[in-house]
Amino acid sequence: MNHQLTWDEFSKVEMRVGTIISAEVFEEVRNPAYKLIIDFGEYGTRITSAQITKLYQPEDVVGKQVVAVINFPPKQIANMMSECLVLGGVGDNKEVTLLTTERAVKNGTRIG
Repeated sequence: MNHQLTWDEFSKVEMRVGTIISAEVFEEVRNPAYKLIIDFGEYGTRITSAQITKLYQPEDVVGKQVVAVINFPPKQIANMMSECLVLGGVGDNKEVTLLTTERAVKNGTRIG
């Protein structure tokens, strides 16, 4: 059985919408991934790594709005400090489908 979160615990997870402004192959990592720079509006731009190479090319994701957790501590990934966690659904073959918005919203919009 999964641990059930309290509403207070869930409210501490800061999920926000951002627009991917840059995407490139992240050559220094073991598992195929892209290095992304995401604009979260008033929350600034953040860099991260995303293992989304099975379904997306870098040019496909630039301009796409995604949902990410922005209040995790920075995490070292190869030679980069990841500053957020992009959310997606993981399929049977470990392909990741990005979690996006149905229509454009302001960068930094909170999910919850």
